[in-house]
Amino acid sequence: MVFSSLFFLFVFLICNLIVYFFNVKYRNIILLAFSLIFYSWGGPRYLILLIGDTFISWIFALLMEKYPKYKKIFLILDLVFMLSVLGIFKYLGFILTNIQHIFHVPKEIVQIVLPIGISFYTFQLISYDVDVYKEKVKAQPVFWKLLLYSSLFHQCIAGPIVRYETVANEIDHRKVNLNDVYYGIRRFSIGLAKKAVLANSCASIADTLLPSGTQALHAQSTLGLWAGVIMYTLQIYLDFSAYSDMAIGMGRMVGFHYLENFNYPYVACSVQDFWRRWHISLSTFFRDYVYIPLGGNRVSKRKTIRNLAIVWFLTGLWHGASWNYIFWGLYYLAFLLMERYVYKDKIKKGWSHIYTLLVVVVGWTIFRFENLSELKTVLCGMIGINTGGFVNLACITQLKTNLFLILFSMIACTNLGNMMHNALTHLSKTGNQFFFYFYNIIDTLTVPVLLFLSFLALIGNNYNPFLYFQF
Repeated sequence: MVFSSLFFLFVFLICNLIVYFFNVKYRNIILLAFSLIFYSWGGPRYLILLIGDTFISWIFALLMEKYPKYKKIFLILDLVFMLSVLGIFKYLGFILTNIQHIFHVPKEIVQIVLPIGISFYTFQLISYDVDVYKEKVKAQPVFWKLLLYSSLFHQCIAGPIVRYETVANEIDHRKVNLNDVYYGIRRFSIGLAKKAVLANSCASIADTLLPSGTQALHAQSTLGLWAGVIMYTLQIYLDFSAYSDMAIGMGRMVGFHYLENFNYPYVACSVQDFWRRWHISLSTFFRDYVYIPLGGNRVSKRKTIRNLAIVWFLTGLWHGASWNYIFWGLYYLAFLLMERYVYKDKIKKGWSHIYTLLVVVVGWTIFRFENLSELKTVLCGMIGINTGGFVNLACITQLKTNLFLILFSMIACTNLGNMMHNALTHLSKTGNQFFFYFYNIIDTLTVPVLLFLSFLALIGNNYNPFLYFQF
């Protein structure tokens, strides 16, 4: 079940909100029940894994708090268990495949289905136990309340990675007012339109311009490959940020205040700035729970480089059990090291944005293709080697047909809309009646118009994936 499915919108979410608001006493139980139903929709057997991981984290956190003398041992045992489970389900097949390729054993590899959202809820539980160890938060004494935290359907499938300290107080003491509900609905509507209208359309164009198979990619023109990668660049931001928008919006509807996960990353002027803006919850997780404990940048240059290398290797590996993700992480490591030690502040402001976008677009090329043969074909084709020429009629037709969609998608990746809304809000408060009425009309129509456009886009459209479900 995805947020942008008609069943979720018209059945699951509506039923959840109706039951939630008409039963004040048992709101947490209601949220937990709906969350477990939502998670089990993709495979009931993996619900046991989610509950088991949460139970182990709950036990070890209580032990750390009760026996502080041994809390380091308990934390290590907990981390070994959590990372082992993640490793078995996500990386065992990858490791065995590489061993088989080198040593020709084992002869057969059992394919393990990756549980949806395992990377996200594993990191959430790890952050909870580490924060209990550091005494930043108190251990949750009630198991089902910790399970509510790890399984909240708003964010357990594809983030953002919510830390326990962010919602610890709100689990028992949250309050919902009309402003929260309105903001939540508005934020959800924006995310839904971003996903249903823009991201899905960009995905369709990207898939057309970047067809599967080495031969098909080899026959694509250079411009077609660049256009396809740029459409994928738009798709992955619009898709993932839409999920975060909807998660934040649904959380606000019921009183949870999740932190922002994106801050217009494509307006960044350096690779470092890009990673301060992209998937903020993941970046800060690796910063706080890996980079800083290793010493961060408070150590020698050699050790700082080591720390960064570990973080970016793990960042790549976190995204998937495939070499292209590891290469993607190390690719960003190379540019971050160059920005830190080679050409820091040497690129002029206007060019720095172009440089950053070029690095990001090429990075998403590495990210998209798990098949290294296809990746090589595309990278060679992007510089004019082994392709069907510089441009072809099919590519030009595709771009002309979708020109306005492409332009609007690019605008949606910037903060232009937010700036216009803030400016209009300011003008409406100046006493000018025209701007006052204009603002209220626009603000009133925004939600129904976005929902209407989203429903139109979703009706009869079977192509409706969420990219980050696979992570």
